[in-house]
Amino acid sequence: MSDLFERILLLKKSSIFSEVNTEDLRTVALELEDEQYFKGDHVFEINDYGDHMYILQEGKIGISLESSPAVRKFVVILEPGDCFGEMNLLDDQPRSATAHVLEDSRLLSLEKSRLRGLTIHYPELSLGMLKGLSLRLRNANLLAKGSI
Repeated sequence: MSDLFERILLLKKSSIFSEVNTEDLRTVALELEDEQYFKGDHVFEINDYGDHMYILQEGKIGISLESSPAVRKFVVILEPGDCFGEMNLLDDQPRSATAHVLEDSRLLSLEKSRLRGLTIHYPELSLGMLKGLSLRLRNANLLAKGSI
């Protein structure tokens, strides 16, 4: 298990948790599980149903929107501190992308029922996450318009 302080810093760096207060981040950090993936693996594939979101600690993950997991055309390459897989936990829809492991990677994962329990017991956590998601959507809109 990685150090609690390191986990809190990593959460603060991620877009989804960047607006959450430190005490709530501590609570989230205690719920995270360590996972390891190796180059060539898939963390998940498009159209899969999943019950975990991930924060990249070490390594690189490529996100592909192609229906074939063999296609390695990436819309984004994730680096340490990036969060992915959270949409599935919030909307209960199948995965919208495939997550390719480009380098051996260490991830922190958060299971859906744990996240839901945290948001029920810590409402400020939900508000911080919503703000972080809204800011990420604003940045995506600016990128789509070519403003960034």
